[in-house]
Amino acid sequence: METSLTIAEVAQRTGLTAYTLRYYERIGLIAAVPRAPGGQRRYASADMDLLDFLLRLRETGMSIQGMQAFVRLRNQGDASVGERREMLEQHLAEVQARVAALQQSMQALSLKIDHYRAVEKTKKRPPSSGTAPEGKTSNDEHTEPGPQRQPALHARPGQASRDRR
Repeated sequence: METSLTIAEVAQRTGLTAYTLRYYERIGLIAAVPRAPGGQRRYASADMDLLDFLLRLRETGMSIQGMQAFVRLRNQGDASVGERREMLEQHLAEVQARVAALQQSMQALSLKIDHYRAVEKTKKRPPSSGTAPEGKTSNDEHTEPGPQRQPALHARPGQASRDRR
């Protein structure tokens, strides 16, 4: 015989509150949980498996409505396998796009941190000639330097200097 868990045990294992577990049951994310003779909910291992997967979906940002749609399809059995796969593929693509955006943000943060470390490192060095006037600080705008114009020191014969205006 399969062992069953109380709502307190499931809450402890999943990190969900008893209130959330009852809410999930009320909105149809999990089927009505069988009750012990005293009326206490008893969760089976199949309930735990579904809860584990729902937590994965929630962790990846799927909405309650999306999870409900998935569970409705799941309740249809094998006839909805293709729709469930498509739904999960679409969700996976959305998760991958968010991960890519986060990676870009992480890269931007890393560049800014490196910039500040370089500024701090320069401030720790003793001042040398040609340093910025006292009181000047680094600009938070981290932009790529534009093209630098170099004066034409020795123009070739027949070629005008670019610096003449």
